[in-house]
Amino acid sequence: MTSAEVDSGQPERDAADAHGSGEGYQRSLGARQIQMIAIGGAIGTGLFLGAGKAIAKAGPSLILAYAVAGLVIFFIMRALGELLMYRPVSGSFSEYAREFVGPFAGFVTGWTYWLFWVVTGITEVTAGAQYMTYWFDIPQWVSALFFTLVLYGVNLISVKLFGELEFWFSMVKVTAIAGMILICAGILTLGFSDAGDTASVSHLWSDGGFFPQGISGTLMTLQIVMFAFLAVELVGVTAGESKDPQTVLPKAINTVPWRIAVFYVGALIMILSVVPWTEFQPGVSPFVATFEKMGLGIGAGIVNFVVLTAALSSCNSGMYSTGRMLRDLALNGQGPRTFTRLTRSGTPLVGTTFSAALMLVGVWINYQWPGQAFTYVVSFATISGMWAWIMILVSQLRYRARADRGELPHSTFRAPGSPYTSAFALAFIGMVVVMMAVDKDARISLYCAPFWALLLGVSYLALRARDPRNAAFAKR
Repeated sequence: MTSAEVDSGQPERDAADAHGSGEGYQRSLGARQIQMIAIGGAIGTGLFLGAGKAIAKAGPSLILAYAVAGLVIFFIMRALGELLMYRPVSGSFSEYAREFVGPFAGFVTGWTYWLFWVVTGITEVTAGAQYMTYWFDIPQWVSALFFTLVLYGVNLISVKLFGELEFWFSMVKVTAIAGMILICAGILTLGFSDAGDTASVSHLWSDGGFFPQGISGTLMTLQIVMFAFLAVELVGVTAGESKDPQTVLPKAINTVPWRIAVFYVGALIMILSVVPWTEFQPGVSPFVATFEKMGLGIGAGIVNFVVLTAALSSCNSGMYSTGRMLRDLALNGQGPRTFTRLTRSGTPLVGTTFSAALMLVGVWINYQWPGQAFTYVVSFATISGMWAWIMILVSQLRYRARADRGELPHSTFRAPGSPYTSAFALAFIGMVVVMMAVDKDARISLYCAPFWALLLGVSYLALRARDPRNAAFAKR
């Protein structure tokens, strides 16, 4: 990318349009791409791989955990939808937190969501490199470097290319789950394959009951369940680049219930009916275990391809969202001004490049510690991702209160049952955080949070002291 390809006058126009609908971006994402981004955001490696550990912990009651958590996710997405229809902006989470909670909340939310996707990008490119070793005897760092550079190039060319790639990544995931559901349904009704003689819906309650590990076992899986839903809010980041956000975004958000019902609840019901929950092991994909039960040796290869796609999809989303979040922070004076620069195709050049460079840390991790790389970088993702959900809910509650007082116009897409549904979702997230504190395997996520909060607090005070008259540090 040469300097001639960068619009040198863009930052000034961006500043003037910081609170507009377009923010200097090109509205290139159509309904087909937005719908698939919304669907794909709810389907990741947390389902394809993480569900194995959760099944071993909770048994069939994991179905209930996904259903309840899915309802909470729907409340979060409808709260986000209400804010998006009030004012569709690309840096939505930090922008709404800045407006309705305060400048510091916007600062923390923007940088935390940026860090979430950088960490997730490192995690997923690491996972993708591990999946490649299933077929090829090549060093993990080579695959990690290749994936990072390719996805960086895709995101720098145009948002339309990002959307098209994400569409096909999501299509692979959706097809895989739909195929698994149909195969399991055929086994249950027609009795074919090696699993036909033992498959039965009675497995959902006959092997120790629906709660074989007790209610506590189910509660302890909530952090795994919520991790699986991280990135569902990504559709909000696309608001500034959607062709028709007022129509497309509500439709995408309203698909959340059936997406969760089919791809999580439905898939688990089918899988646990074909294979008793006692046969699942932590660290083994439930999809692989089900294929093996059917006697299909190619199952492991199929699932490996699907989880590779899911990992690359997540890294692709990380490349996209980090550049937009950094640009939003810069437009509001809470990040380096250079992050406002756009290419002529409307992509945030410097922010995306900076984030991709940090994701290359994942290449170094894969080179130094190929066996432990995934564990080293995954711990912080859940708590930082959930912070965005908390800010969405708090911002929506404050926006609704101001709208009800007549201070702001009501959104055309109001969250049903609010403020009660939003308050319930906040309480549920609070319970998940408590469960994370109890679980020694998940507790490390909470250890990282105070250090990040301290770093942000010091940085914010330093920025405000350097430029105390900056409107970005004054509550609106």
